[in-house]
Amino acid sequence: MNFELSPEHVALQDMVRSFVEKEVRPHARGWDETATFPAETVAKLGELGLMGVIVPEEYGGSGMDTISYAIAVEEIGKGDGSLGLTVASHNSLCVAHILAFGSEAMRRKYLPELASGRILGAWALTEPGSGSDSLSMRTRAEWRKDRWVINGTKMFITQGSIAGVYVILAVTDKEKGRDGVTAFLVEAGTPGLSAGKNLHKLGMRSSDTAELVFEDLEVKPGGVIGEVNAGFRDTMRHLAGGRISIAALAVGIGRGAMEEAIAYVKERHQFGRPISSFQAIQWMIADAGTELDAASLLTLRAAYRKDAGLPYVQEAAIAKLFASEAAMRSTIKAVQMFGGYGYTREYPVERYMRDAKLCEIGEGTSEVQRMIIARRLIRGH
Repeated sequence: MNFELSPEHVALQDMVRSFVEKEVRPHARGWDETATFPAETVAKLGELGLMGVIVPEEYGGSGMDTISYAIAVEEIGKGDGSLGLTVASHNSLCVAHILAFGSEAMRRKYLPELASGRILGAWALTEPGSGSDSLSMRTRAEWRKDRWVINGTKMFITQGSIAGVYVILAVTDKEKGRDGVTAFLVEAGTPGLSAGKNLHKLGMRSSDTAELVFEDLEVKPGGVIGEVNAGFRDTMRHLAGGRISIAALAVGIGRGAMEEAIAYVKERHQFGRPISSFQAIQWMIADAGTELDAASLLTLRAAYRKDAGLPYVQEAAIAKLFASEAAMRSTIKAVQMFGGYGYTREYPVERYMRDAKLCEIGEGTSEVQRMIIARRLIRGH
């Protein structure tokens, strides 16, 4: 085992870190307060190749490995969780689904635009009445004459109101359960596809999140991703990769909060000395540092296994579970170290705390991750 990053990975880390310091940190607070999607900054990320990190070069992407992807998302998350979520959802959900299961014609048409960041991708599974129980979705696609017609509603869709391409999961054969769901690719502006209300969220406020409504949305046979009725099983196969990116995002948010807190406690004086000299503060820093380091190693292990072609579903679930909860604990500690100031918007730690919560919910809740881990441990034993 080698616990050191390669020179290429270090160079990528330095590049993203420098970009975040110049282009993200100075604006993150304003984006959050106004819930403004930073379109210009996302476009710059596209120019750097970060909107197509995992896309092979033949399709216009950067052709990097999963470890590189995790490094990039973590560094962006340190500066702004919302921006990290945009990169993660675009790459791991929409782009990854098309890359893994789309036809060659579909890949060549859409991946170059997605990888460059010229258009953004959205991935629509969750509905108002189905979250963790995704098979209870009500969105239906019916075959009429020579095309599919989709009706239904999706909820909590990242990039929902601004995407150029949508991957939509719909039931095509209700009697078959998990073998009766199909994935469709639909371009923005297609009649019958509309974005409903944008959601006002606790955190990740500058990440676009919206409701989607389908009213007799017509999709020709060429718009099916993969095979008819195979969409849900395909989804389960690639969701684990998305959990790696959320784990990396959580690590970045946690570390970003702790960097702010450590700088603050070294300057803040009480009782005639910096509060960083107090054991109570030191223990909070030690606990957070230890947990975030462990979370990072778990995340990189899952990424390594994915790159090596090894089973990684359980490792991704473990990384996502531990990293998201470690980030939540760390950001709470950061707010505590700031005292009353931490509870105000004058300092960014309250934003980090609000952003961290999403990592315990998105891409499968902590409870779902525990189910996955336990079932596999029991079956393996």
